Amino acid sequence: MVRVGILGPLEVRDGDRPVDVAGARLRALLIRLALDPGRPVSVPALAEALWGDEPPTDTANAVQTLVSRLRRAVPGLGVRSSPAGYRLDLDPDDVDAGRFERLTRQGRTALRDGDAATARTTLRDALALWRGPALTEVTDAPYAAAAVARLAELRLTAQEDRIDAELRTGRPELIVAELEELTAAHPLRERLAELHLRTLAAVGRPAEALAAYERIRQRLADELGVDPSPQLRAAHLELLRGEAAPPQQPTAAARRGNLRAALTTFVGRDEDLRRLTGLLAGNRLVTLLGPGGAGKTRLASVAAGRLADGVPGGAWLVELAPITDPADVPRAVLDTLGRRDRTLEPVRQPARDTLGRLVETIAADETLIVLDNCEHVVEAAARLAEELLGRCPGLRVLATSREPLGIVGEALDPVPPLRLPPADATPDDALAYPSVQLLRDRAAAVRAGFAVTGDNVAAVVEICRRLDGLPLAIELAAARLRTLSPQQVAAGLDDRFRLLTGGSRTALPRHRTLRAVVDWSWGLLTDDERRLAERLAVFPASVTADSAAGVAGPAAAALLDALVDKSLLQVVGDGRFRMLETIREYGLERLAAAGATAGARAAHAAYFRELVRTAEPHLRTAGQLPWLRLLEAERENVVGALHYACDASDADTALRIGAGLALPLVIWGDDGGIGGDVLARALALPGPAPAEERAVVLAIRIGAELARGEQGPTPEQIAELTTTLRGGGGDQTSDRGAARTDAVDLRRRHGGRDRGDRPGARAPRPVDRRHVARDARQVQGERRRRRGHAA
Repeated sequence: MVRVGILGPLEVRDGDRPVDVAGARLRALLIRLALDPGRPVSVPALAEALWGDEPPTDTANAVQTLVSRLRRAVPGLGVRSSPAGYRLDLDPDDVDAGRFERLTRQGRTALRDGDAATARTTLRDALALWRGPALTEVTDAPYAAAAVARLAELRLTAQEDRIDAELRTGRPELIVAELEELTAAHPLRERLAELHLRTLAAVGRPAEALAAYERIRQRLADELGVDPSPQLRAAHLELLRGEAAPPQQPTAAARRGNLRAALTTFVGRDEDLRRLTGLLAGNRLVTLLGPGGAGKTRLASVAAGRLADGVPGGAWLVELAPITDPADVPRAVLDTLGRRDRTLEPVRQPARDTLGRLVETIAADETLIVLDNCEHVVEAAARLAEELLGRCPGLRVLATSREPLGIVGEALDPVPPLRLPPADATPDDALAYPSVQLLRDRAAAVRAGFAVTGDNVAAVVEICRRLDGLPLAIELAAARLRTLSPQQVAAGLDDRFRLLTGGSRTALPRHRTLRAVVDWSWGLLTDDERRLAERLAVFPASVTADSAAGVAGPAAAALLDALVDKSLLQVVGDGRFRMLETIREYGLERLAAAGATAGARAAHAAYFRELVRTAEPHLRTAGQLPWLRLLEAERENVVGALHYACDASDADTALRIGAGLALPLVIWGDDGGIGGDVLARALALPGPAPAEERAVVLAIRIGAELARGEQGPTPEQIAELTTTLRGGGGDQTSDRGAARTDAVDLRRRHGGRDRGDRPGARAPRPVDRRHVARDARQVQGERRRRRGHAA
């Protein structure tokens, strides 16, 4: 078995036999690979480690050559290649640095559990692995600085833990000289100073202990301008009282952390919980993303609670929501972690000293910290997380935020809304969906005996669907079921911000009403982002970069990512974004308050009028499929634009949109929500309108009526159609039966498919105004031939 040592000069052993690795560059390659045993190291990273800023021209070939030499030099050493780079095929325990970290963790755990004898033995074994400074042969390499600093910090922490264990086992006289040397080498390290004071007191030298305290107190004041830490002051006070004793260990409950027991059920997140715990197992920083009210805090708390027993340092929830000054973020974390030690009271310290105390508090621990609600102090939270993770190798951070922290190594985990039932779900079907389960559970808590039944299931489903499956919104709606019926709550959602109030009195103010939740998110936007979000609220369906730019101006596309990052938009497909209904209604309110609704809706209608007009010629070519897919994806937006044009009495826009959809309606096989009353409204609009588009819309309208089994068009409608397309004239004397026959023919040609058409069958000839005019004249000719006027 091959083992590699990097805690000192490079050492390679195959069993008991030492193996000589000749050549500085070959040794540097092995050291770099041994820093990450079992994990691939990329070719660029290896090149930087070996040649610094002057790599060879053919880097990949040069690295491969060195790897081949290494394999020959150490035959039993496995170096595997993969697309990600080269991997040293060793277990972490086969490298002395990995073995050292494992033993220090075990020793620290034993010390916390009160087994000082085991801790002392284990930590002695760990420290015995060191043969000199770590990575001593490559300390000048750029990558080595961080690794050397981390390993040196771990070594010093292990020495402190071992000294602590020695002190607890009752042999203080054996460690006095070692502590004198260490405190001289690290005069500002307060844990060493505390151990020194307690050891001197334990061997009967209290005067020297008091003098040692005075020296470090003076040095902290002169060099850093701070007072000693609470732990060190507590040791000094005990010394003055004659009570000096080994440091107190936190209780088991304190070690577990500060997470509270849940007061309500946790439904619908099993899959999310499994995904999150898996991410935390493989990443040291995970950020839960989502809009306000999505349930990020609850999910993070439950996940941390499940992991707390397996984390020696415990799981700690740090609530950042009350923080108003970003500079207070480190202090908030320190204050929270201070609860695990009765001697560490929360105090305000300068930022530099606070960070140092934080590192000292958790550097030796495997700890999980939950940074909750980072969005308003995201830069400060990001800086702190990066600093702590870099200096505390046993630390993991789980953040919740409406936007990413944006630092290297961050794994993002979007928190989706709860799954929604179909609109026509039965009670049993609806209760299979977590959104309905949540509503039922919370409603039953305020209204005894509440159940989802055949009488109320439609309203319950409507509530969940209209609230986008957001847990907080559903809980606020459930609270109203104490005095209102589900039908009344569903009807009241037209004014949801007035209805959904009265959340928990102990909740943060921004979580007590639905409006406050969205207000908080809105307040985090820049002015440009806020204006864009307001204009995007006019979209009844998804948004693309092109449609956003068409409605809100060319700069809009560049801001879409910012709205996604801040959870105001959800990614729903390739290049498509959607605004949750609650956020959309809030945006419409803001738009109306600014008096900008009409302008934004008009821009939306104009954009989709032009989209339909642009697509129409392509629908009659071999390249029709992408355009058909685009129109299908934009169907709701097109219908919304058509409705707005009718509301605004814009006959030109309404009829141009309607006429441009003639062929898509044929292919979609129904009226697509377009060929019904809205086209009747368009045809009835006053004002100037293009005659040919009006005729095509009339034909679509007639076809839609026939498809629904209605009696059919009047002779006047047929006359209007043919007259418009001929440019005047027409036969007003045709009977109703002939007119109906003519309309059926037009429907077949231009209005849609017969009901018996097979799905996938070739579509009828596409609509073109010239073709419609030609066929209308042909229909008129057929009518005259049937009446005997063949010529």
